[in-house]
Amino acid sequence: MEFPNIELVGLNDEVLTLSALIQKKRLNLVLFYNTNCLGCTGRAIPLAYKLQQAYSFINLIVIHSNFRPTPFSSEEVLSVFTEQKSPFNIYREDKHELYDYFNCEGTPHWVMIDGHGEIQHSFFGSQEGAQMKLEYALQEVAQQFS
Repeated sequence: MEFPNIELVGLNDEVLTLSALIQKKRLNLVLFYNTNCLGCTGRAIPLAYKLQQAYSFINLIVIHSNFRPTPFSSEEVLSVFTEQKSPFNIYREDKHELYDYFNCEGTPHWVMIDGHGEIQHSFFGSQEGAQMKLEYALQEVAQQFS
């Protein structure tokens, strides 16, 4: 599956697309979040880090979706981290176009994409129920990578 060529800007200003970030031999876990979302910064970001550490087959792609008229700066995105540094790459999309493309229901929203670009699962939320669904889906997929 080909994804739209929507620019994603890294915190060091490198410009990529989702297709360039997809890894063929791993499960691509995309997290759409927003710095102003407390569920995102308080639960989803720490969960994404935990999952990346627990499952070696995950290629974590974290996308900050912007819903305001002006773009977020790298400093604003990093402001939620105690050391102003992220433990993983974060990409910004200025007009939430990929977020819309995946029909996200809100932030945080998780999309699991296999190495062929096919969507395996899509989940909204960061509370206990969403975390459980995400964990079950990862355990199901883990069998393919063992």
